[in-house]
Amino acid sequence: MPTAFVKMHGNGNDFVLLDNREGTLRLDPQRVRRLADRRLGIGCDQVLVAERPRNGRAVASMRIFNADGSSAGQCGNGLRCFARYVRGLGVAAGDVMAIETPGGVVEARLLTGGRVRAAMGAPRLEPSEIPLAAPRRAPTYALQVDGGTVEAGAVSMGNPHAVLTVPDVDTAPVTRLGPAIQALVVFPEGVNVGFMQVLARDHVRLRVFERGVGETLACGSGACAAAVCGRLRGLLDARVRVTLPGGDVHIEWDGEGHDVWMEGPTAHAFSGETEL
Repeated sequence: MPTAFVKMHGNGNDFVLLDNREGTLRLDPQRVRRLADRRLGIGCDQVLVAERPRNGRAVASMRIFNADGSSAGQCGNGLRCFARYVRGLGVAAGDVMAIETPGGVVEARLLTGGRVRAAMGAPRLEPSEIPLAAPRRAPTYALQVDGGTVEAGAVSMGNPHAVLTVPDVDTAPVTRLGPAIQALVVFPEGVNVGFMQVLARDHVRLRVFERGVGETLACGSGACAAAVCGRLRGLLDARVRVTLPGGDVHIEWDGEGHDVWMEGPTAHAFSGETEL
């Protein structure tokens, strides 16, 4: 039986969105990998599935699968696209809505021109919450990798992130250090690895090697993590423009105890039907 889908992207970070509010779709890792395959399927970085929420405040629940079939706890660009998607499904009455994610219920606000502003929740900074095997919280952690030591900030935005500061993202060893850091035993659930170049206190460049995906054109939760880690180190202000290979997002964080807010574009690529 054909299943309807929508293909969307945020700054080139692309998604296949499915409606499973009736609970009739059977999505296992093999089916997700087939959908995400850019030669044999539709092609995407993540598959996002709308389900009935358990929390009464939320209009829908967002389930997140990486391209390799594994589950993810958060996806910032995906959250923005998901907000527009469920608005189109008619489950949200207005342009402000609560969405249930694996990391908790968050708020999304649809703006003009396809832009969406979303609250990504408060960052989790304790090593046990990331999770990271470290004796105590610190602004950076020394990671033994690839025969040397690198310093990285670490934070959870509903999914784990390590953020390295580099002099130039164009020459950063993203494809070498990214998978090497992801494989470290100190990150028991794996980690998304960001490489951040600070241009000014309100502007950084960023490349992200994502867990279960590889390097993507954009990573919304990675942009949030970079802004948080940069501010905790005294490098950045509360409002930061993050330039990713696919475009810009704007991040706001007023410090510990506050949600991280992200604003950026969304785009509808195409709609269709597929056989699961």
